Amino acid sequence: MAGDDPTISVRDDGPVRVVTVERPERRNAYDRATAEALAAAFRAFDADDALSVAVLTGAGGTFCAGADLHGVAAGRGNRVTEDGDGPMGVTRLRLGKPVIAAIEGFAVAGGLEVAAWCDLRVAARDAVLGVYCRRFGVPLVDLGTIRLPRLIGHSRAMDLILTGRGVDGEEALTMGLVNRVTERDGALEGAIELAHQLAAFPQLCLRGDRLSAIEQWGMTEDDALQNELRHGRATISSGETQAGAARFRSGEGRGGRPT
Repeated sequence: MAGDDPTISVRDDGPVRVVTVERPERRNAYDRATAEALAAAFRAFDADDALSVAVLTGAGGTFCAGADLHGVAAGRGNRVTEDGDGPMGVTRLRLGKPVIAAIEGFAVAGGLEVAAWCDLRVAARDAVLGVYCRRFGVPLVDLGTIRLPRLIGHSRAMDLILTGRGVDGEEALTMGLVNRVTERDGALEGAIELAHQLAAFPQLCLRGDRLSAIEQWGMTEDDALQNELRHGRATISSGETQAGAARFRSGEGRGGRPT
């Protein structure tokens, strides 16, 4: 299937939705229209009960070079307001299902912030991730200064944020900035394979644990404990846990084998 906006394409691979930014002539930098279309595409994914996991990528061998500075220079910059969606569209969304970034080429500036918004990141070895906007006086306003320290720790985040240097896929893996590394041109295939692995798990439990891990950042330890329990009880009450226990009793998944 195709998206309504020409800058975004959407296709489904069973329970996995693949969303591709289609602006290779701008290295998939987002202008306002692209940011809005991307946010709409992910809201549609989240609302579709037939879908479990999404993969976000970019056309032409580049994930995203950030905000479209040509539009910014011409006075047609991305929306920067306290309410509503973030400048890059998706970065303030809290979805109920996981998203995996498939990173080829550059994921820099706002593109790095979008990658950090995703739950998991699969990158090619020669991909480049960095706060390239440092050199142009463009601030991180898509939660980059918040998510990067949480993902990789304060010291490593400050290295990226202050120097603006780029790191390749291998270094990004060592610092925890990406979760998997593939050979060149293999990130999308790797991300889709990982997405199907997630989609095969019992979904209510996976989504509840995911949200508990995300929501705990703004809570005290006691409140986080209660929130985790609330999500866990919802899974148990659904019957999903009992069904899984019955499968285990029958011999499925013993010794850590996939089910």
